[in-house]
Amino acid sequence: MYESLVFFSWAIVLVYLLVDIRYHQRTIGVIASPLAAIAIAAASLVPGVTSDIRPLIPALQSNWLAIHVITCFLGYAAFAIACGISVAYLIQLKREISPRGPISWLPASQILDDINYKAIIIGFPMLTLGIVTGAAWASYAWGTYWSWDPKETWSLITWFIYAAFLHARYTRAWRGKKTALLSIVGFCAVIFTYFGVNFLLAGLHSYL
Repeated sequence: MYESLVFFSWAIVLVYLLVDIRYHQRTIGVIASPLAAIAIAAASLVPGVTSDIRPLIPALQSNWLAIHVITCFLGYAAFAIACGISVAYLIQLKREISPRGPISWLPASQILDDINYKAIIIGFPMLTLGIVTGAAWASYAWGTYWSWDPKETWSLITWFIYAAFLHARYTRAWRGKKTALLSIVGFCAVIFTYFGVNFLLAGLHSYL
């Protein structure tokens, strides 16, 4: 958990840089930086981070580890950025229709809506690859591709939420507030998949 949180923080920064290269919106860093900082802060709160560091258990000593973890966490990082942007979108949208006017240092709501969509476009294939490589690793380690472990189940739920986001965007022309709320719901599912399963549900993925 400690190592994964540190990598999650780096992944958030990497996804932000990719978004900045595409959109040249440096103010998105105001959203990405606190998310990365929260991940680092959470890493410092994991029980036994200094007293219980030891080599990986045999089940995790595999080349699949790097492929599976990197793809999953790049997906998680993109979804974290999308969630932060969705919150900023809702705030900016409310300000744009208020007498006070929009927040000057934030991009317009239409730009935020587009960046939210593009961030999920980055995250969804990464999560898909993470699930596929995880299934291949499970077959190698446990002899079965899918065992309905809590982490597997919640990863699939998360995948369906973001698949619904993209489907609604493409076929129903969902934009704005609806997709922002769906993006936030999706990241709540990510958080439960990441933390809730590990701490609340017993399973093959309960590595702390």
